[in-house]
Amino acid sequence: MHGQPRRPKQPEDDAAAAAKAAKLRELQVQVLHNHHTCTYTEEALGLSFKLLEINPEAYTAWNYRKLALQHNLKELSDPEAIKSSVDAELRVVELALRQNPKSYGAWYHRKWLLNQKLAPVDFKREYGLLDKLLKVDARNFHGWNYRRFLAKFMGVPEEKELQYTMDKISENFSNYSAWHNRSILLSKLLIQRSEGFESKQKIFSEEFELVIQALFTDPGDQSGWFYHLWLLAQTSTPDNPQLISSWPSNGAKLSLFPTRKNEDQNMVSSPSSICCYSLKEGIIPIVLYFNDPVKGLNPSNVKLNSDFVFDKDLQWRPLVITDSGYSNCWATYLEIRNKDCSTSQQFSVEVSIPCSDDIMSRSGSHCNCPVHFTFTVELGNNNDEAHDIDLFHDPISWSSSESFQSHGKPSCVAFDQLNITSALVQEESRWNLDRLSDEIDLFRDLPDENSKFAKLTLARLLLACAAIKSRGSSLIERKGYCEEALGFFSDLINLDPSHKRYYEDERSLVLMDQLTCDMETFMKYCSVQVKSESAPLNHVQLCRLSLTRIGFTERVLWIQMLDLSHNSLRSVEGLEALQQLVCLNISNNQISSFTSLEPLTKIVSLKALDLSFNKIGAHLIDTTRYMCSSPFSHKVERCEAFEECRKKNVNVEEFWDAILFFKSMDLVQLDFKGNAVADKDSFAAVVSTLSPSLKWLNGTCIH
Repeated sequence: MHGQPRRPKQPEDDAAAAAKAAKLRELQVQVLHNHHTCTYTEEALGLSFKLLEINPEAYTAWNYRKLALQHNLKELSDPEAIKSSVDAELRVVELALRQNPKSYGAWYHRKWLLNQKLAPVDFKREYGLLDKLLKVDARNFHGWNYRRFLAKFMGVPEEKELQYTMDKISENFSNYSAWHNRSILLSKLLIQRSEGFESKQKIFSEEFELVIQALFTDPGDQSGWFYHLWLLAQTSTPDNPQLISSWPSNGAKLSLFPTRKNEDQNMVSSPSSICCYSLKEGIIPIVLYFNDPVKGLNPSNVKLNSDFVFDKDLQWRPLVITDSGYSNCWATYLEIRNKDCSTSQQFSVEVSIPCSDDIMSRSGSHCNCPVHFTFTVELGNNNDEAHDIDLFHDPISWSSSESFQSHGKPSCVAFDQLNITSALVQEESRWNLDRLSDEIDLFRDLPDENSKFAKLTLARLLLACAAIKSRGSSLIERKGYCEEALGFFSDLINLDPSHKRYYEDERSLVLMDQLTCDMETFMKYCSVQVKSESAPLNHVQLCRLSLTRIGFTERVLWIQMLDLSHNSLRSVEGLEALQQLVCLNISNNQISSFTSLEPLTKIVSLKALDLSFNKIGAHLIDTTRYMCSSPFSHKVERCEAFEECRKKNVNVEEFWDAILFFKSMDLVQLDFKGNAVADKDSFAAVVSTLSPSLKWLNGTCIH
């Protein structure tokens, strides 16, 4: 590791390994016995020490020693005796670290000891231990993590630690851990805006100069490139999180079925309103999309006012659930209580977000730009013939022009989401754009033309400039940046095939950016589709574009019918934001499991789904199934769906991901032919059991 050559295996190594394994098993049995019987004698502790000396990763042995120390200290009152016991425990950790300097258990045990504050800490000794370890391996991230722990424990100023990282970087530009620690410290200092600390512009100017020295000294080393990427992210994004998109948009008018009959009894759409299919079930989704992942949204900082009665205890939830709780996209759902009425009703809903310290990004910055928008909802009366119109009277055929008839382009109201107003997004300073432009010119002159890091950095710099230009009027210049970035990603796919998928995903994001960046370009892919006498649907067709990833969905929250067929999509992450989506075609892609489709379970309006000719069930060992928690991971509660499937003799262990997917859906039409899973006998039973509302399956009426 880190340039250390491996020693060729010798014949006697097998015998030594077998003897070591036998010794380990014997010690493990003895330590577990002592652990279960709460035996904390000196002899018992000696056995745990022998085990840890051989295998520092034996977590149970470390936990046993914690319990033993706490037990034995109860009998001690002399401070010197307590200090002696703690010092002895610290020496055990040091001996374990000699065996494995990257032992998680050993480092955690040492931090636990210090946190107990049982005796005065000899910080000179602690820093001396770190110096020895970092001399052996300057990139030992455990050592750096422990140094951050010590600095916080002692209250060492970030400025002093920042100088230490500079010293280590000066010794070796390739010290990735030092660069990483520097980014952590600078982030804290910039958030704190501590007294006497310099401006962000001055700091980052100096940091760019520092990292450029490293990159031009050794363009093949990745450490500086990663730090440059961090600097780029800090320079090209606003300091505070901003709301950049919403559904409904400001001024939108929603109707259940905005259709009217003219004198000839033909259905025509009302140009002033947008069909909201979820209104048929009495639900209005409200979506807020931020430029950075945020957390902390609640009814007290996102206020809703309306002249219509709805649940006052609305809860905002992230549409992308992560352990950290941060998400770009948040939603709540208004439930219309008194839908049964004899006359048409119209009411307005106001959404306001004041400056709030509760809404916070990962970096610790707060939402400081107040937002206010209003939309209108129109409810028809009980005699309205539109209520009887059935969108799925006949199956939707994506390949046939007979299913729908085009009625021009979507209304301007629907396209309002493309206009991210300057009031909601801060303009980057002129310095940002000048700095990035200088960086582009600089990296074009890099001696190594085939450096994958240089090409990737250039692509990212170009896209950062394009993002800034998109908020101005330089659309032609912006498109030029994107075109050049696409060329770099194509070069990288050939230059670095081991990371081909990553480059394809990045290229797809640029393509999505190009398609959705302005109305004139995107209108080529858009239309309003009307099926027989049903409501008009805003339709977008993005077929055969070699897309592997979906991006910039904040610009298209109004889409109701989306065709992504004949691409190379491996997941549908991002589509969860499209809460108006009714029909989705992702046939002929590279979807390999139902867990890859988990974002679709968040879309309340989705009724028609075409999954045909993907790769679901094609892999004997499908690692994508483990992207989401299974019912056997103790993270998912048992549900009735599993019991229902067992009654139909379904192998729940084989189809758990399909069961979790379909139990969360309310589909009327489903197509899944051409997938390997479709050939399994029990799969049809899963679909029929968990989809009572399903009317059309693979083009055939089942009800």
